[in-house]
Amino acid sequence: MDAAPARDASSPESERYRTLLEINNAVISSLTRDDLFRAIARSLRRIVSFERTAIFLHDQAADVLRLFVLESSLSSDYFTVGLEMNPRDSHVGQVFHTQRWLIRRDLASERQYPMEDRAYADGVRSYVIVPLVARGKSIGALAVASTTPKQYSEADASMFQEAANQFALAIENMKAYEEIAALTARLEHENVYLQEEIRREHNFVEMVGASSALLGVLDKIRQVAATDSTVLISGETGTGKELVARAIHGESARKHRPLVKVNCSAISAGLVESELFGHVKGAFTGAIERRVGRFELAAGGTIFLDEIGELPLETQVKLLRVLQEREFEPVGSNRTVSVDVRVIAATNRDIEDAVRGGRFRSDLFYRLNVVPIEVPPLRERRSDIPQLVMFFLARFAKKFGKRIETVRDDTMQRLVEYSWPGNVRELQNIVERAVVLTRGPVLDLEGSVLRLAPVAPTAELPATDGARARSATLEEVERGHIVATLEQMGWVIDGPRGAAHILALHPNTLRSRMEKLGIKRPRPQGQ
Repeated sequence: MDAAPARDASSPESERYRTLLEINNAVISSLTRDDLFRAIARSLRRIVSFERTAIFLHDQAADVLRLFVLESSLSSDYFTVGLEMNPRDSHVGQVFHTQRWLIRRDLASERQYPMEDRAYADGVRSYVIVPLVARGKSIGALAVASTTPKQYSEADASMFQEAANQFALAIENMKAYEEIAALTARLEHENVYLQEEIRREHNFVEMVGASSALLGVLDKIRQVAATDSTVLISGETGTGKELVARAIHGESARKHRPLVKVNCSAISAGLVESELFGHVKGAFTGAIERRVGRFELAAGGTIFLDEIGELPLETQVKLLRVLQEREFEPVGSNRTVSVDVRVIAATNRDIEDAVRGGRFRSDLFYRLNVVPIEVPPLRERRSDIPQLVMFFLARFAKKFGKRIETVRDDTMQRLVEYSWPGNVRELQNIVERAVVLTRGPVLDLEGSVLRLAPVAPTAELPATDGARARSATLEEVERGHIVATLEQMGWVIDGPRGAAHILALHPNTLRSRMEKLGIKRPRPQGQ
């Protein structure tokens, strides 16, 4: 039997197969969008010459063909990344729907669609567009254009289509990779939050007490938890606003999804939008990869916006849209993300005063203030203090391996009578320190733990102008406590050995209180 004739390695057919093989090898391993598009642009140069080449991918949600420019030497005021074309009334849409290539040999006489008029104005004189088809389904179109009339033939289009078939599979692989990467990142972020929830479950300040003020808050929590209404929690620093948010989430139908916390005051103004709504790669300097925002992370669950009064006005606009439309766009993206999230906000500021002063949008305030919950300060629920003290005593005694079983009556009385400017958080901090420093079985607050000045009993206040007298007394007590703590810590405010940490206050909050109370560090003698 005669052997089959060998294929001529220099024949046009052999060159065709070699080119397609090299194209396949170039694009098959490119999984990220940027890498793949660069590989496609390099590969196209082996097939046809062009001044402009572009990929259009179909967005099913918006039902548009969106442009991704691969390479272009032509100036244009419209042909840029993000351009959207109607899939039913454009030359690209025709190719997308019919799954047949389209050749225009001379746009001077062959224009049919308005977009072709714009291409002609840019200098395009001929082009070929081929469909991107993966597993029988159109996913977009690939185009090359030239400033030279009659640049492309049927043979060029046929070769171009064979390459496009490989590109389509590579694009599908890239999209699948992006979806898997995004899902993996989301699961990793959710796992971080869930682990944080587990840790906090055994570490947050419990809602202990039976005062009428606290019972009123608990009753409101039970009522609002069953709904999806937006809640605005107000109260002084350290009253347990985050605990109220966690209780609402824990009693709701969303309890099996994440509760994501955002401290709005702890994020710099330039990064707030990125933190809340995420950003795409390259959105700004330093955005080296896509980031999932807190809203997207909380999908199906609850987002807790603490210190909502600190949000910049421009971010308030975006937040209002999320509350109204349940959708947003990540920074640097034109992709709209729909999200199902319950919003709970908290503040220790007077938001209504901020609205009047133009520092907070009134429309956002009304959206947030659907169900207001005011958490009472500890001085308004003094009957709960003994229970809280014993609760913290038991916790920290167990934590530090100490046998401390009781509190002296006079010590408990001083704790009850103190004004507690730092509220429950301050009480927790003081009891913890006292447990650490106590040697015997009875909790000791003497020495350097705390210098408490008792609040004058209400009954001793003059009958006339009693409220003003009580306020003055509380300010005196607060001032004395802050000064004593500052002196004890050497007038250091920040850091683990600072007065703010001891008082369980934010350093800026402490500075604000010092300014209001007229507290200044004394100058060293001789200066």
